[in-house]
Amino acid sequence: MRSLLRLWPHVRPVRGRLFLAALLAVVASCLALLMPLVLKWMVDGPVSDGHAAGVWLGGGVLLLLGVVEAGIFGVRRWLTARPLAAVEASMRGGLHDHLQRLPVSFHDRWSSGQLVSRGTADLRSLHGFLALALPFLVVNSATLLVGCVLLLAQQWVLGLVLLAPVVPLLALCSFLETRYGLAARQAREQAGDLTTMVEESVLGFRVVKSFGHHHRLTWAFRQRALRIRGTELAKARLLAALSTLLAVLPDASLGAVLVLGAVEVADGELSAGTLLAFLAIAMELRPVVMSTGSLLAMSGDAAAAADRYFDVMDEPAPADHARAHLTHRAEPGAGDGAEAAAAEVVFEDVEFRYPDASPGEPAVLRGVSLRIAPGETVALVGATGSGKSTLVTLVPRLHEPTGGRILLDGTDVAALTRAELRRQVSVAFEEPPLFSATVAENVLLGAEHADEADLTRALGIAQADGFVQTLPEGALTHVGEQGMSLSGGQRQRLALARAIVGRPRLLVLDDPLSALDIHTESLVEAALRRVLATTTALVIAHRPSTVLLADRVALLSGGRITAVGTHDDLLRTCTEYTSLMSTLAAGGGGTR
Repeated sequence: MRSLLRLWPHVRPVRGRLFLAALLAVVASCLALLMPLVLKWMVDGPVSDGHAAGVWLGGGVLLLLGVVEAGIFGVRRWLTARPLAAVEASMRGGLHDHLQRLPVSFHDRWSSGQLVSRGTADLRSLHGFLALALPFLVVNSATLLVGCVLLLAQQWVLGLVLLAPVVPLLALCSFLETRYGLAARQAREQAGDLTTMVEESVLGFRVVKSFGHHHRLTWAFRQRALRIRGTELAKARLLAALSTLLAVLPDASLGAVLVLGAVEVADGELSAGTLLAFLAIAMELRPVVMSTGSLLAMSGDAAAAADRYFDVMDEPAPADHARAHLTHRAEPGAGDGAEAAAAEVVFEDVEFRYPDASPGEPAVLRGVSLRIAPGETVALVGATGSGKSTLVTLVPRLHEPTGGRILLDGTDVAALTRAELRRQVSVAFEEPPLFSATVAENVLLGAEHADEADLTRALGIAQADGFVQTLPEGALTHVGEQGMSLSGGQRQRLALARAIVGRPRLLVLDDPLSALDIHTESLVEAALRRVLATTTALVIAHRPSTVLLADRVALLSGGRITAVGTHDDLLRTCTEYTSLMSTLAAGGGGTR
């Protein structure tokens, strides 16, 4: 109940229609309970007296009650369809929005399949609970209450006999429902893991095929599927036990009532009409009691789904501070056709430790200090594990520094909203993710107000215009999921175009040319020099040719910047840098 009550803020905006629908359903259910009373009147009156007109009148009343009941249930469904669809859409939109605001560290911990299942299957389960289980639990409760009052009013002794199983039923239902809820949560977790496996298999099918790994992957998939089957069977056994209890005990009490009532009718202590009405009311309540098992099972599933949904929603999203104002805020910016003023970037004693790092593990970055002047290009180099990629993710606040600060034109980036910061900063990653959209949509993602001229310019600088023109629909061609219909070099050039299309004040490039051939690389570098002349840039360099694009070079070693200077100066004065450049020139590459 505590889990399901958390849905109330989402239901509150449509509570009027839902309450009206529940009220109508209760009225319809109570109308059904009036039918046995009409039967009692007919048997004890017109039937006993032989008045045919009274029988026809009673039949007409029964028909009218049935038609009204059916009509009310139809109106109830119409009332609930639109608001419940709105609730589900709102919750799904809220989940997606929250996922976009959660830090990278959260997504590093959670598998995509678990998140997908929370936004699809879990929300469908909650929709089913709100549309079916919840209203019918309310209706069943009201029906049982009114029915019990009518039974006791007809013959209180028989009523007590019929209601005798209530207490043991409540206790057993509570016990089984608790166990069912645990099994439902386990099944949903397993389904999320299976979704992750399917997604990874589809996205990595080239690797799977290349290594002939499909047999092992198929075996692993079957094992996970068998675990889900076992959990679902456990749920089915619990539901079967619950349904059996809800059928056997009421039926046993109903049989006892039938025998006792027949004896009373035979002794003349009870009229036949009263017994008929009593049994008819009991039979009306029988499906209500039996359906409660399924409704409780749906509620258990929904509670598990709600817990999983709020597991994500309860994750704290980093709060943006009040908007700050950059020094060059009034100058032309991205997407208006003018070059934005280059920014100054200062790292002051920056430290970073991953949230899941063990207490004794040293920080990834320790005491990093570096100043990049407006319009200057600095290449960041270092051996594997030195922390280069981690450092550049701190600039657009994909991660937050655990110590020190980063200043953009004298303003701490932590004091800027992420939206404002990311309008000033563009990033191109070494492994560029593309979306299942057109080439133009993927590139223009880098600037909110960029136009076709900006798109053409960016594609030209990235040397992507040539292959884009050969695509079936040019820039309007869909590139497919993850951009896998393109080569690695093509994807990387589109990612570079995306980074520069918005004319950023600060450009962060994580080895943007690693997938390009030598000829294309030289063309891109020549065009990129014109961009770097008008903006500030921080470039992770894994190739000597990329290093030569920079005005200065910063050597990162063991989480610290150990040397800063021009390429030539560092070759003369820094042995570690000279050794690193020799390795890169010899084709060692890959120094993350």
